[in-house]
Amino acid sequence: MRIGPTSNYGLIIPRADYINSIVRQGTISREAKKRLQWMDHYHKHGNARFTCRHFGISPQTFYRWKNRFDRYDLTTLEEQSRKPHKVRKPETPEDIQKRVRELRTRYPRWGKDKLAVLLRREGIEISASTVGRIINRLKERGLLVEPLNMIMAKRARKRRWKPRYATRKPKGYKIKGPGDLVEVDTLQVTLIPNEIRYQFSARDVVAKFDGLRAYKSKTRVKAALFLDYLQKKFPFKIKAIQVDGGSEFKKHFEEECKRRDIMLFGLPPRSPKLNGHVERSNRTHRQEFYEKEKCH
Repeated sequence: MRIGPTSNYGLIIPRADYINSIVRQGTISREAKKRLQWMDHYHKHGNARFTCRHFGISPQTFYRWKNRFDRYDLTTLEEQSRKPHKVRKPETPEDIQKRVRELRTRYPRWGKDKLAVLLRREGIEISASTVGRIINRLKERGLLVEPLNMIMAKRARKRRWKPRYATRKPKGYKIKGPGDLVEVDTLQVTLIPNEIRYQFSARDVVAKFDGLRAYKSKTRVKAALFLDYLQKKFPFKIKAIQVDGGSEFKKHFEEECKRRDIMLFGLPPRSPKLNGHVERSNRTHRQEFYEKEKCH
């Protein structure tokens, strides 16, 4: 299998366009492509240490792949399975494995600990870890299929764990002047029956400057509109905003903060005291304005 022109060292060197083409065709993986580039660089310059420094790899790693590399077989640059040739067979009797499968099918949401308790009640002495290994083997063999609602729930959890723009405020973050940190929160008020308003409140922790806007709904779009209002209202540049875990401060609000180059800090769960400045101002607004209006 000829993979390129012959070098001065009598070895066959691949061209860059050829390497990219065989990766696109699926002949080798992207990791194997990197290792092929190591070999290419080495045979062009004839210096292993120079190649290691160029690619930021250790000599041990380079020589391991160099000794394995066969220029006529590019699969020698692929990771090989480290699975032992002889795998120990499970020692758990087949009838116990069958019983675990039956119980798991009957109680698909029960884990290994609960199933182990049921088995011990039936006189089968077995550990929870052994039950867990049996369940995993049954899944690998396709003998145990999770219900559709469990699969959908797992997919939903994976979707929720996407990385967010909001982060925890660093311990070393210094607040020196106006705009360094603006706390934002919402306040629900009811002036007349069945008529709810949501006040978005912002307070700068240094200048003690407030920004308020009331909306009929508490959505991410409204939060993004409130951010636009704040930048027009505040007489200084907002550098960072701190919010709680409310859903209104996600997606559109995060996107606007990112677009406007404003740092966004999210509070840990159940810690409103960390947003104490805006929480206290909300209390003042409720006592001195909304409750006063109700009296009239």
